[in-house]
Amino acid sequence: CVACPPDLRDIQTVMSRVKDEGISFLTITLPSLGSDLEQALASGGIDSTHFRSFRKYGKAPAFLRGFFSLIFNHGTGGVSGATDEITVAVECIRQLAYAFKKLKLQCTRKRVNNTLQSFTEIEQNISSAITGDQETARYTAVCDILWGSVLGNLPNVYTLIPKHGPGATAERLSGNRKFTAVRWHDRLERFFPMLHNRFSSETAYNSKEFENVTIVEPEDEQPVRVIPVPKTLKGPRIIAIEPVCMQYAQQAIAGALVPLLESHPITRGHVNFTDQSVNQRLAMIASRNGKMATLDLSSASDRVPLSLSMRMFDKAPDYQGAIFACRSRRAEMPDGTLLHLGKFASMGSALCFPIEAMYFYTLCIMALLEEQSLPVTYSSIKKVAKHVYVYGDDIIVPTTSATIVIDTLQKYHCKVNVRKSFFTGYFRESCGQDAFLGEDVTPTYIRECIPDDRRNASALISLTKTCNLLYLRGYWKAASYIKDACEKTLGALPIVGDRCGALGLLSYQSRVSAKRWNREYQRLEIKAWIPTPVHRSDVLAGYGALTKCLQTLERRVSTSISIDESHLVSTPRHGAVTLKRRWTVPY
Repeated sequence: CVACPPDLRDIQTVMSRVKDEGISFLTITLPSLGSDLEQALASGGIDSTHFRSFRKYGKAPAFLRGFFSLIFNHGTGGVSGATDEITVAVECIRQLAYAFKKLKLQCTRKRVNNTLQSFTEIEQNISSAITGDQETARYTAVCDILWGSVLGNLPNVYTLIPKHGPGATAERLSGNRKFTAVRWHDRLERFFPMLHNRFSSETAYNSKEFENVTIVEPEDEQPVRVIPVPKTLKGPRIIAIEPVCMQYAQQAIAGALVPLLESHPITRGHVNFTDQSVNQRLAMIASRNGKMATLDLSSASDRVPLSLSMRMFDKAPDYQGAIFACRSRRAEMPDGTLLHLGKFASMGSALCFPIEAMYFYTLCIMALLEEQSLPVTYSSIKKVAKHVYVYGDDIIVPTTSATIVIDTLQKYHCKVNVRKSFFTGYFRESCGQDAFLGEDVTPTYIRECIPDDRRNASALISLTKTCNLLYLRGYWKAASYIKDACEKTLGALPIVGDRCGALGLLSYQSRVSAKRWNREYQRLEIKAWIPTPVHRSDVLAGYGALTKCLQTLERRVSTSISIDESHLVSTPRHGAVTLKRRWTVPY
């Protein structure tokens, strides 16, 4: 790029600091450099709080001085330089700073404990979300009009069909074993009777399988199992794994709620669950014209109070009751401590994502109504709703409304991550899209260490994708380094098209590798490594098999998906993959 030639002192700085500080320099310190850059761009210049971990050259860091000199005036710290030069330099600094941010390594025990402690403290303070009768009354009024008009289009709750999700369960049951679970919560009976949902046939009443199932009273329900999972080395992500029967019922409600929210006129295109491109496109546009703000929330799902979230369903009492019935009330921490939950649900519940999106959408609409001094009516809500976009905890609102939206979110117990929220300057970030002055400056993350052998298939798949991303972005030496490392284990990788399912290399040239012509299928083929799910023996019989077959048939009719014919004798291990060398099409 147009920056000064790379200074060998920058390379020496990285080498010496990694030697002194360890991998944390790459995974924690450098990402903080990228975050400080974004804050300086948002505020229009460098202040005393930025880049504290690096020696200064004037106001800017001496590290990567060639790049920083294109963005900031070293004397004043203000933004300077031509637009094109700034954009290139911002992209390069962010790529260097964030390359190893999401490397999958275990956090230190201290960081894990701090995150778990924060989870507990948030739970203990959740009652402070209710800020007074006046605020609660206004919130309820907005909910009644907004969600009363939307939720009236839901199907009858008693016709919903539960299904098992792919994830882990509190009982550590997976695959077909979920259909043979022997515990059913009594609270579910009103909305999801065991005889019609766990068994799918009344003839099961006199069966041995029916006798083996225990109806569990509320005080004896198994709590959700709280565990930390890798996120970054600054701290893990905390999830709460639900019991089998609760997850089963939650999936039924989510299966009705999510499609409705994505299709109803007042939420369509504004509350999204399957399409991130809406927020990504808006972030790109906002980075050019500055008209929209991108907001990010910290520990978003853990800060949605049960009492306020249930108010959204006041006009749909059957769904309100069903949601309350399949919501777990207690959580078991890794040390065995039990918490009584005041939040709606943590990550791990199938309803966590849709309920939190509805909650944040409601609060944003409340803020815009207050800002514009509009009455709480359907027409007013519809007027302001078209300016709000929510995807999980990624929120986009007008820049002029950002301050009042932030105040409202925090009044109702949410915590806005100020270092990842942008409403000044020309940097925006939403749903994985980082944009500056209308250009994509999203870094390519290196998520896996280079494995020693082919058994770590997931790492090789990830690194091959990283190699191609770096290549397409012009980081050819970095891509070549990763390619050589992968080929030491896999052998020479073929050139493939961007839709090929095999491990291979992308090219700017419109060509692919081809080793043979398949006369039977009349096509060119290559021999390549193909990611393949790992199956295990998992035989399912009796009423559990009947229930699964009926549900599978229902999904096949409604979605036209293909079904594995051996699904009653084996199931894929969730997240497990292996590599098999086979002939396949290269495009």
